[in-house]
Amino acid sequence: MATDFFQRQDAARRSTAWLVVLFLLGVVGIVATVVVVAAFASQYFERSPYGALGSYQFDWRYPIAAGLITLLIITGGTLFKIIMLRNGGGQSVAERLGGRRLLHDGAGYDEQKLLNVVEEMALASGVPTPPVYLLNEQGINAFAAGYSPSDAVIGVTRGAVENLSRDQLQGVIAHEFSHILNGDMRMGIRLIGILHGILLLGLVGRWLFEILIRGGASSSGYNRRHSSDKGGAGGGSILVFLGVAIVLIILGAIGSFVGGLIKAAVSRQREYLADASAVQFTRNPGGIGGALKRIGGLASGSQLRNPNAAEASHMFFAQGVWEGFTGLMATHPPLGKRILAIDPQWDGKFPRVEAAPQSHVTAEGAAGFAGGGGPDAGQLEVPVETVDHAVDQIGEPTQLHRDYARDLLQEIPPAVLSSVREPYGARAVVYGLLLDDDPSVREAQFAALSELAEADVVRLTRELAPVLDATTVNARLPLVDLALPSLRALSQPQYDRFRKSFWALVRADERLGLFEWTLAQVLMRHLAPQFEAVRSPGVQYYGLQKLGGPVSALLSAMAHAGHDARQAAGAFQAAAGHFPDLQLELLPATQSGLSSLQDALAKLATVAPRLRGQLVDACAESICFDGHVNAREAELLRGVSDLLDCPMPPLVAGQTVGAA
Repeated sequence: MATDFFQRQDAARRSTAWLVVLFLLGVVGIVATVVVVAAFASQYFERSPYGALGSYQFDWRYPIAAGLITLLIITGGTLFKIIMLRNGGGQSVAERLGGRRLLHDGAGYDEQKLLNVVEEMALASGVPTPPVYLLNEQGINAFAAGYSPSDAVIGVTRGAVENLSRDQLQGVIAHEFSHILNGDMRMGIRLIGILHGILLLGLVGRWLFEILIRGGASSSGYNRRHSSDKGGAGGGSILVFLGVAIVLIILGAIGSFVGGLIKAAVSRQREYLADASAVQFTRNPGGIGGALKRIGGLASGSQLRNPNAAEASHMFFAQGVWEGFTGLMATHPPLGKRILAIDPQWDGKFPRVEAAPQSHVTAEGAAGFAGGGGPDAGQLEVPVETVDHAVDQIGEPTQLHRDYARDLLQEIPPAVLSSVREPYGARAVVYGLLLDDDPSVREAQFAALSELAEADVVRLTRELAPVLDATTVNARLPLVDLALPSLRALSQPQYDRFRKSFWALVRADERLGLFEWTLAQVLMRHLAPQFEAVRSPGVQYYGLQKLGGPVSALLSAMAHAGHDARQAAGAFQAAAGHFPDLQLELLPATQSGLSSLQDALAKLATVAPRLRGQLVDACAESICFDGHVNAREAELLRGVSDLLDCPMPPLVAGQTVGAA
């Protein structure tokens, strides 16, 4: 239930806090070791035959200086890595691991299978479709990387794509989506940055050692000729720097050991949770269980050869690098234990995997379409009970949602689906979603668009407009999510032009409705961090006592949506009942504009996750007040939930509901 989702979010934040504490303890230990070693070295050289180096009286300034330099290296290395990862997000991790971005255009059968599985999982989870990267590795492995769903990427090895069936691949991808939803992904990428400073000591030591060895070989004759004139100071200098290099290498090894322990401490249990979530998502233990068994039966297992794999080892689906004989620093539980947790009847034998299975299904089968369209969901009402308990579904997608996403992909017109999957057409689809029904307003929008957007994109927008007009309401938010990977592939100049055109199109429609406005906000919330310096809001409030105004603005906007004045008052009171300690006031419809709602959501996005869940629950109460919920209202609730960083799966009949 959603309670579990928020508990996992809290657990991920606590793990991150412990990670910082462990890091600080490790830094203190390393710096203290440097100070002690430097103190002993100072005493040694005071008594050594190298008088030029040992002529000073011992004091603590030199050991303290050594400790400060060490602290500076660690801090500088950590900050540099964190900034680099912050700017690059999950994409930088994927590229450092040798990943190649996959696009639908030109993808082979196996690659197309992977892309469609990721799309289905994303739509079923209620998160933006992440870009997919293929790693040219024979081992079976995968990872999710990023600070948030907005910059998340999925990476999958070629060995996984070629050696796993579709069900098994779904189990692996469901496991990775669990990490996205539960906050593990954010913790994992932060772990890379935090530990880099400690590991940097060893890199500096090896770099200094190599310089001394190469330089010492070429200058040995010179040192021998001049050592007598300088009292041995030249040889003593080399010994000092050589000693420093060796100490740094040793400290780097210690740092690697400490870093391995920290990664193991914070990641093992999360893997069990992700496995369990994958089973819940797919309702198919044989999927993820079969993938784990194939890893055990494959000669290359889950190992990665990329030299940067070690720093991201805790983020992989399975053990990606060798972690020693003892398993003390293993970032993942033993393969057998993970399989038994999923399949208690497993006999302990791994299937022999010699070659990738050959598939003879059609391209339609590769896409995972079931065949046969369902009823027009845009004309049907969503069960009130489902919407009333929508908060219970946050972060908890199931097989029902995945089946719904698969069928929805089939219902989207092929012209729209093919367009949204590439950067050129994705812009046209987004523009088309914001077109007004009134012909005169629509022409004004096209006039504004023609001044800023590319002519061919405007032309494609006109071609797709009639098709998009016939697209069901429940497909519009998913189309935004599907467009995001393509839009992220834009160049910076293309994005700047798209952003100006996008907002000009929005402003040209002075009657932009709340639902269309929400779609626009969702799109730019997830797209902007790719191209702009957007600061993550983080948690700033752990209570709503000082946020009565923003809460009133949000609940007022939701109450006026789809209700007349009398119903709006009752809907607001029903929603306000979730916050008995707040003095909330229903704002008139004239004061419940989009600008005030934007400010309110920006503020409320900074409250603790559990409080955001309460806000979503209150919005659902408001929508359900009149006893009827149409697809437009249900999708509006999902959009608002997304803006509050509470990923909500599609609201469909038949899903399990219960008390929040």
